[in-house]
Amino acid sequence: MHESNKPNDNHHSDIPTTVTCLVCETVTTEGATVCRSNEDANCLAKGAAERIQKLNSQCFCISLPEGALKRALKLELAAPEVFDLIEQRCPHLFSAQPVFVSRTQQMRMAAVIQAIESVVALPTFRAKLVSAAPEIVRQMMSQNMNPTTAALAVDGVFFGYDFHLHEEKIGLIEVNTNAGGALLNAVLARAQHACCAVMDDVVHTQAKVQEFEQAIVAMFQHEWRLAQDAKASAHNDHSSHDLRTIAIVDEHPEAQYLYPEFLLFQQLFQRHGIKGIIAAPEQLSWRDGGLWCGEECIDLVYNRLTDFYLEGPKVDALRQAYLAQAVVLTPNPCLHALYADKRNLVIWSDPQQLQQLGVDAETQACLLANIPRTEVVQVKYADRLWANRRQLFFKPNAGYGGRAAYRGDKLTKRVWEEILAGEYIAQEIISPGERVSGSPEMPAQMKFDIRQYTYQGVVQWTAARLYQGQTTNFRTPGGGFAPVYTLDDNDLLGNPQKMAALLA
Repeated sequence: MHESNKPNDNHHSDIPTTVTCLVCETVTTEGATVCRSNEDANCLAKGAAERIQKLNSQCFCISLPEGALKRALKLELAAPEVFDLIEQRCPHLFSAQPVFVSRTQQMRMAAVIQAIESVVALPTFRAKLVSAAPEIVRQMMSQNMNPTTAALAVDGVFFGYDFHLHEEKIGLIEVNTNAGGALLNAVLARAQHACCAVMDDVVHTQAKVQEFEQAIVAMFQHEWRLAQDAKASAHNDHSSHDLRTIAIVDEHPEAQYLYPEFLLFQQLFQRHGIKGIIAAPEQLSWRDGGLWCGEECIDLVYNRLTDFYLEGPKVDALRQAYLAQAVVLTPNPCLHALYADKRNLVIWSDPQQLQQLGVDAETQACLLANIPRTEVVQVKYADRLWANRRQLFFKPNAGYGGRAAYRGDKLTKRVWEEILAGEYIAQEIISPGERVSGSPEMPAQMKFDIRQYTYQGVVQWTAARLYQGQTTNFRTPGGGFAPVYTLDDNDLLGNPQKMAALLA
């Protein structure tokens, strides 16, 4: 944290060497560990965040050379049709420029995720949630929320915790239980190259990418085993088998923007001896005590539907199989209610509710410091919310993908009336991070958020999404998924050569 202000001349001296703090600029003697302006790690973290902001606003490094993605898909993964689809349908899926974060920022985001996991595990939280949950959730979480119920035993694949980073602040914006893009980001990592020599130790290696892909398969296999163990415990039935078939289910899958990822999942599963089927929900049938797609009996459904509570007529077969615990559904309605319903942000950002639930003081402090204050939109508070709208972001309770979400300063009276008539939350705005794109001659200003892909509360992969506009999208030239490079705080503050090389 402190850098000497005199050269090392390698001769003995009884005169103490003075050093200057790179953050607060106070002078102390060499070996001192306490920064005079702040006696804890906040000084270091703030300084690191300032350097990160400088990198994101001034570095024009390219980590995705032209042609690299094509080579990764066509040669390494033997998936030329996926590259062709991306090129034709998703021209702004990937950004060529990385996003930088500090090690402390990464650790703080991981701490928030762990804090939420600890709250969701509380019986008091689950009891509170069940009282207002949809019928399918109440039904599956009945019997005192018995954890041996197969539907509750699974943990849910690919949760996505979305954060905004603004200066030294971080803010959890939302949680998704069917976050897309993880495997696409693995492909992006395969195609990445270090923009300069000092980044060699930061860019993901091919071995790291392969390890992540293997972890993905292991995650689905673990979900299967969790459900089978729960069934065996509940019914004393140990007649299980290895995971054989996975159906990737979404409405009109071939028309989905992320359909290329479905193909990558199918190929990944098949490389590990698991049959992968891509299907629309209406292609499934409930018969003979199982869920079928044609002549294939489905073991596990990788759920990419946005009908989170299986309410529509197209999902009748899937709903019946899920209620009968005849198929492993991951993620599922219970997990969405526990994590992704945006009304949960109200609880997690309210000290009074956290206290009533019995959340410990340390967890409360973590949540309250890093989740913007959120409240349910109610007509009786309409005047206050309208008056304060410029500091608020409005989202539907069951929204996804930025649909029907509005910055308060962009609201018209007509949209405001629709919000009041609907089911919305209002969240205090924390500005997204900013990343310069393009070139020094033609710079473009982008916003970004950070998505942490998790399983069982542990971060598996970190990605950024670059965009322009109110919310994330894949329509911005130069935008899309971007790699995240995590730099050590000590390097950011004490390695000027590295900073200079990055900004050269």
